[in-house]
Amino acid sequence: MTVPVSLPADLLDRLKDALGPKGWSQDPHELEPHVADWRGRYQGATPILLKPANTQEVAAAVKICAEAGVAITPQGGNTSLCGAATPQGEVLITLKRMTQVREIDVDNDSMTVEAGCVLENLQKTAEEVDRLFPLSLGSQGSAMIGGLISTNAGGVHVLRYGMTRELVLGLEAVLPDGTVWTGLTGLRKDNTGYDLKQLLIGAEGTLGIITAATLKLFPRPGRMELAFIGLNSADEAVKFLGLAKKVSGGAVTAFELMPRMALELVLDHVPNTRDPLGGAHPWYVVCEMSFGRPEGARETMEAALEAGFEAGLVQDAALAENDSQMHDFWRLRETIAEAERAQGKAVKHDISIPVSKMPVFMAEATQAVEAEFDNTLVIAFGHVGDGNVHFNVATRDAAGADILEQAKAISTRVYDLVDSYGGSISAEHGIGILKREELSGRKPVDVAVMRAIKTALDPKGIMNPRVLLG
Repeated sequence: MTVPVSLPADLLDRLKDALGPKGWSQDPHELEPHVADWRGRYQGATPILLKPANTQEVAAAVKICAEAGVAITPQGGNTSLCGAATPQGEVLITLKRMTQVREIDVDNDSMTVEAGCVLENLQKTAEEVDRLFPLSLGSQGSAMIGGLISTNAGGVHVLRYGMTRELVLGLEAVLPDGTVWTGLTGLRKDNTGYDLKQLLIGAEGTLGIITAATLKLFPRPGRMELAFIGLNSADEAVKFLGLAKKVSGGAVTAFELMPRMALELVLDHVPNTRDPLGGAHPWYVVCEMSFGRPEGARETMEAALEAGFEAGLVQDAALAENDSQMHDFWRLRETIAEAERAQGKAVKHDISIPVSKMPVFMAEATQAVEAEFDNTLVIAFGHVGDGNVHFNVATRDAAGADILEQAKAISTRVYDLVDSYGGSISAEHGIGILKREELSGRKPVDVAVMRAIKTALDPKGIMNPRVLLG
């Protein structure tokens, strides 16, 4: 671990006194997992890890740091994929002790929770009152809701329920001077000026520290149906998406696309996985539908698949017969990133394209990258239902040069194509450190406006100073 920047002893003492003996640590063993990012791309350091137990302690710590002009890095579950939560000498504040569910309002379909609540636990909490909190993603066993809101996380259900920002009714946050802003509300309608919570959602901790949130809940589906589908092309997958939406009356909740090569990586490198279909197909879709009642659910999915067969879009399909098969089908999609590691290092891109343009973009970008960069292999998969592609570029064989040596040139080529299709260089992972230069170069007016907001709320520039805007 890098030797951290030191702080004056009197400042450290003030922070320790404000948070009490359980509220801080300088133990290198405890700090170690907090100062490296999830992918192992960034290694950092901090002079002290603060562990506040409530909003008042967060506010006290931030106020002390603000008065001293000392920078802060907020951290949730530390599952960022772009270096947004890795300190480089800043005071590190983790929200992991703030795990209370403050209120569940069943009649209002909402719950108010603290920032350190783990997503998977919130899903179970909602289920206990016969409700659904639909945010779902691979890191849900460790990702915390405060960090997910700060990065406006996506996941597999964006198609039906939207991004995280669409699931938040209200927020509580500590602003950069230590002031507590209490914007917790269960209101769906509130037309009283600027929607301040939306400034904090997706701001990656640069405008304040989210300490609690009021979240939307939904009725639990009476029945879910899941199909694993073989197709000939990404274009046919997009056409089948439209058909499935029409036949089901909008019941499609997830629609995940993966190429044959990704499935083969999973089958080869992830234990206890198998191909649900008899023959090989160029592309596959995991299609999930949710229904209010069990009656007619299976018939609706079957009707959509039948329509897909008749239109020449679907080549083969398997329907999950029970929860175990549903788990197995989803595992084929969710372990792609794990299986990719066997292929070696990769240059990864989290991009979005209008759904209608996705197939032609993927074809053009794949052809361009593999033709222009030696020994490269594109592995593109993702949330085709909302236009989000994880466009990853790996080395075709071990004999090639380190792919990361070409990372900048490859990413520039990919992002130039993304721009030409009216897309985004960050669909759901955020900007962090990884993409801040790209953001500045490609969206200078947007960045100028964001800097003006940042300066107004954080004139000393102490909140996550290296992230997003740099």
